[in-house]
Amino acid sequence: MDATIRRLGVPGDLGWVVQAHGELYAAEYGWDASFERMVVRIVADFADRHDPGREAGWIAEQDGRRVGSVMCTAADEPGTALLRILLVHPDARGLGLGGRLADTCMEFAVNAGYERMRLWTTDPLVGARHIYLRRGFQLIKEEPQHIFGAAMAGQTYLREFTPGPAPLAER
Repeated sequence: MDATIRRLGVPGDLGWVVQAHGELYAAEYGWDASFERMVVRIVADFADRHDPGREAGWIAEQDGRRVGSVMCTAADEPGTALLRILLVHPDARGLGLGGRLADTCMEFAVNAGYERMRLWTTDPLVGARHIYLRRGFQLIKEEPQHIFGAAMAGQTYLREFTPGPAPLAER
């Protein structure tokens, strides 16, 4: 059951990203539709106006079925990329796909000339946090929030890139 990662762009990819996030986070964490609305905005902004040389998205597939996603978008600060909407469907967890998606996103960012990558997540997403920490991200901000219908801590992580090839986690 090999999984592949390909560029986002096949009809249905954008809708799948939104639907998968909405359904999975509601089922696993009890989050409300405000989370799905946030994902809709991220996906719509990407679809409407991304710069293909500086921004990209990927879909992980297993046996011809979508099972994961991630996006690299430009931040407002010069030289900073954003790792956005990393997700691995429960059916495909434990295969290293989350790490592969994060690595793909980081490699793209380095090759696109970004100096650093930032991401925002929440403290209940323990598996994602392990992926980020293994790849050198450091927690730079944490604050309690009541979002998506639940109390949690919002977390911002940052990864500075060094010149040359990106030092990514072992695969």
